[in-house]
Amino acid sequence: MSATRKRYVARLVGRCLIFIACVCLWVFRPQAFDVLEGNNFFRRLSPLHLLWVIWAADMFLQIVPIKNKVPLGSQKLFANRFRPIREKINYEALRNYITATTRSAYKVFILWCLLIAAIGLLHRFGVIDRTALFMISVLFYVCDLICVLIWCPFRLIMKNRCCTTCRIFNWDHLMMFSPLIFMGGFYAVSLVVMAIAAWLVWELCVMMYPERFWDHANAALKCSECTDKLCTQYCHKLRDDAPANHISREVCHYEKTRSNASGRLPALRRPDDRRPGRHLGAGRIQRLDDGQRRLHRREHHARGT
Repeated sequence: MSATRKRYVARLVGRCLIFIACVCLWVFRPQAFDVLEGNNFFRRLSPLHLLWVIWAADMFLQIVPIKNKVPLGSQKLFANRFRPIREKINYEALRNYITATTRSAYKVFILWCLLIAAIGLLHRFGVIDRTALFMISVLFYVCDLICVLIWCPFRLIMKNRCCTTCRIFNWDHLMMFSPLIFMGGFYAVSLVVMAIAAWLVWELCVMMYPERFWDHANAALKCSECTDKLCTQYCHKLRDDAPANHISREVCHYEKTRSNASGRLPALRRPDDRRPGRHLGAGRIQRLDDGQRRLHRREHHARGT
């Protein structure tokens, strides 16, 4: 597990603990949520002030360039994380890529707006109160890292390879704090404004510097250059190394035996099988041929990425 992924796992655990702590406050000390109303943010102290500081710091780290401390997926908008490819950039392909990913991004945006509108209606008709809106945002705070470390439903629409190339990586705070739109008060409004600012910086950079967001223009986004290893559940390189090496050993043994064959094809012995009398028949030979073809396809795909 990479250092970046370890940090994110620790952050997920921390966010789960924060959610549990907020639930406990909701049940045993509901007056702590009074700071959510109006300007009470400046009138009394609450554990929620600490959470506000954490959230504000998270958003600040998304709009300033910080190397090696924040994942590349979040910092790829900045020039210091851009490594141009050696070949000439295909700007027509770049334009098509940005157009396609932006279209998918705003499909996600529309679906999220529908969800938030439903939450707003529940609040409007008194089904959920101000504190429940806040707790929904804290729940989204936990789900944000679940999407990074375990499974992200938005990939079904975005079709991105991983978090590093994700078009909407820095939309997290905008989506997280969108339920607070219906709350009012300094606490909620300040977080929403900062989230919109971080989102606008991201979107402006997509329009002004699209080459930084495409792995065929920014070499730093390629799988072979990845140092974060943040979302290894999607990393085909790590998942396929072991099978590929096993197949390659058998294919090399098979080709060597075929090259030495004179007349009929000799029986093939499994490379990792030292027991006498264990040979590979015609079916196994066919599977080795299939394995060789898979290796060629993987090598071609690796050169393409």
